[in-house]
Amino acid sequence: MSGARKVEFLVAGVQKGGTSALFEYLRDLPGLQLPDVKEAHFFDDADRVDWVHPDYGPYHDLFVDDGRMWGEATPIYIYWPDAIARIAAYNPTMRFILLFRDPIQRAWSHWKMEYAKGKETRPFQWCIREGRARMDPDNIAAASHHRVFSYVERGFYGRQVSSLLKYFPREQCLFLRSEDLRDRPNTVIPEICSFLDQTSAPSVAVRIIHSAREQDYGTKLQPADIALLADTYADDLKQFGALTGIATSAWSARWKAEMNSIKPVD
Repeated sequence: MSGARKVEFLVAGVQKGGTSALFEYLRDLPGLQLPDVKEAHFFDDADRVDWVHPDYGPYHDLFVDDGRMWGEATPIYIYWPDAIARIAAYNPTMRFILLFRDPIQRAWSHWKMEYAKGKETRPFQWCIREGRARMDPDNIAAASHHRVFSYVERGFYGRQVSSLLKYFPREQCLFLRSEDLRDRPNTVIPEICSFLDQTSAPSVAVRIIHSAREQDYGTKLQPADIALLADTYADDLKQFGALTGIATSAWSARWKAEMNSIKPVD
């Protein structure tokens, strides 16, 4: 294994943070090779992989050995228990690209996705309050619930980055805001290219992928929801900013503006 080709970079988070658009941007770069399918879900797989004696063959079969740099995008890796430790055992020189979105908007978008799929049937207001009990580790279904219903939990970015940095040095991690990729791809993609030691494309065609499905969701994001989540994330966001250098003040300002502008539902 030590002399075999290995995956060298991962887009490891966050879900609903623009990773699908980034996946397509990176597939356009001539020096990179990404699988045809986004989200390999290898390092979060506890059912088909024996992690005592892991077989990386099926994972490597996703790639062709043509000299290009191998990478893939599975946004759950930053969140999933044990995934980062498994990645460290596989390739301690792995480079991580991480996109972080306003965690309240991320939670709202995540809920709309699962509701549109029919996997979620409860309103957002219940999900971010009573519904968090579904994440109880003593719940026999908690593992599958964490994949689907972790609207609030995936927004604790400081906790996740702290776990990542226990295994990988800061210089192997590129922390970015989703909004910057969306609004300034011609600045962000060259930054990623530099991080991966790649030649940047002269210009980048803007990609917007997987926007929320247009339908009646039966509810809207309410000022009380924003206030609750802003308070829930407050301490974690301080840790996140200290670890990554990403300023979260724009997110906080947006929350205040939305709480003042959204008319509560009676």
